[in-house]
Amino acid sequence: MALVTTTEMFKKAYDGGYAIGAFNVNNMEIVQGIADAAIELRSPVILQVSAGARKYAKHNYLIKLVEAVLSEAPDLPIALHLDHGADFEICKSCIDGGFTSVMIDCSSKPFDENIAETKKVVEYAHSKGVVVEAELGTLAGIEDDVKVEAGCASYTRPEEVEEFVDRTGCDSLAIAIGTSHGAYKFKPGTNPQLRFDVLHEVEKKLPGFPIVLHGASSVPQQFVKTINENGGSLKDAIGVPEDQLREAARSAVCKINIDSDLRLAMTAGVRQVLVEKPDAFDPREYLKAGRANVKSIVAHKITDVLGSAGKA
Repeated sequence: MALVTTTEMFKKAYDGGYAIGAFNVNNMEIVQGIADAAIELRSPVILQVSAGARKYAKHNYLIKLVEAVLSEAPDLPIALHLDHGADFEICKSCIDGGFTSVMIDCSSKPFDENIAETKKVVEYAHSKGVVVEAELGTLAGIEDDVKVEAGCASYTRPEEVEEFVDRTGCDSLAIAIGTSHGAYKFKPGTNPQLRFDVLHEVEKKLPGFPIVLHGASSVPQQFVKTINENGGSLKDAIGVPEDQLREAARSAVCKINIDSDLRLAMTAGVRQVLVEKPDAFDPREYLKAGRANVKSIVAHKITDVLGSAGKA
């Protein structure tokens, strides 16, 4: 099977009360960990590439890694998605370069400017058979080139979503309901709560339309603990409660983005090996441990959070 768009994935997920995991990829081991879990659990999957990942690993290398996954899982629905495309040019580059889905993120711009830029990308993407994710509302936190101070974050306004989707023609919409980029999403001692009231209002305005959650890593404390026990310093790293993500996946949320959890998993494996075996210098040894952690956390997300196991 060639790469697919997210259209059929999202329709099945919406009707089935589950979500598709959009896992960010940066190198071979992360791609392998995600793929191994998805193949074993028969889960559709979105391999997601940020602008930072393209700068680090180079577009062609990432494409070839994804092609390798396709050769191992020819019957598994896999989409290749651009995460947080900043402008038309990067979206066009990815569309022309083999991606089946792109996100244009103009959420920090005024409403009408967001619409105009998004529509431009949609028109080009649709002419090439590619789907487009857009965003309304702004998440706090840091992820690659996306940096938003907490005071500048804003929840999505449900009264705007219908006009936005109608005028842009986008295929899915990322909304802001309290998730956040990075590993430091909430202050210690707080009780993180997603704004399900906002989500449900958006659902009413856009019946049957796929919604996306960014910044949805849960920051697994076992990996934080391992990192800190092996020379790291991740103080007060707190993520989105998984029970709330599972609740979101049962609603109109068809795509849940996960990046920081993979970074934590990889780092925990590498740090543990290097501390326990200070004479180790073979990258295969410590990267293998990181890859195993990535596979483990992706399998957990697919089975216990997203609900997408067995849906391929």
